[in-house]
Amino acid sequence: MNIVIADRNLEALQTAEEELAARVKSGASVLAHQCDVSDMASMEGLRDAAYDKFGAVHCLMNNAGAGMPVGAPWESLDELKTTLSINLWGVIHGCHAFIPRMLEGGEAGAVINTGSKQGITRPPGNYAYNLSKAGVLAYTESVSHGLTQVENCKLSAHLLVPGFVYTPMVSRFIPQKPPFAWTAEETIDFMLARLMDGDFYIICPDNEATRDIDEKRIQWNADDIIKNRPALSRWHPDFKDQFEDWMRGKGGI
Repeated sequence: MNIVIADRNLEALQTAEEELAARVKSGASVLAHQCDVSDMASMEGLRDAAYDKFGAVHCLMNNAGAGMPVGAPWESLDELKTTLSINLWGVIHGCHAFIPRMLEGGEAGAVINTGSKQGITRPPGNYAYNLSKAGVLAYTESVSHGLTQVENCKLSAHLLVPGFVYTPMVSRFIPQKPPFAWTAEETIDFMLARLMDGDFYIICPDNEATRDIDEKRIQWNADDIIKNRPALSRWHPDFKDQFEDWMRGKGGI
């Protein structure tokens, strides 16, 4: 595949372009384009650059993300807006810019949006990040369904939900890779295998969180609504023991 990469940080973009150019297979090309995903005009410029260079796009991956410290849910309004502008609006801008052109091409392709387990179970600590990734989940579900309503559509949409991945965003706070973390390469290898099987929800494990653990956490979170428990009861002191029993396979309330 030819590769188009985008970043608003020009220095980082150029470094990535050089590294990728040295690794791609013979006959493939790399195009680097400076882009701010929070700006629709900038995203349209990325789309135009990709089509001008290669004539078609078959795989769109909306992966830009940011996490920044925030306080209580009624605090840090500027940080909230910035997080949403990148994590959620970046995905929306990417889909609005590229999908109509991809549909027009009539060729098989995939749209992959990067979500997060924090957008599913929404643990306390960073409400802005949780909100942005919950939005990505809901939006990508709508994109997937919408594509099924398009006659003769050859595009599919997928939600990538990584486990704990050791990326530069994480390494700023944790200098050395923890043993429980996956690498980005491991995550993408898992993603590609699940894409081949047609999965929409691509929920990745890591060296600590297995599929069984993820399923139990997700089920507990969904049951908060069904059982009318307190919000985020997994972290509520009155439900600590019940949650631990649930995770050990002893049931729950």
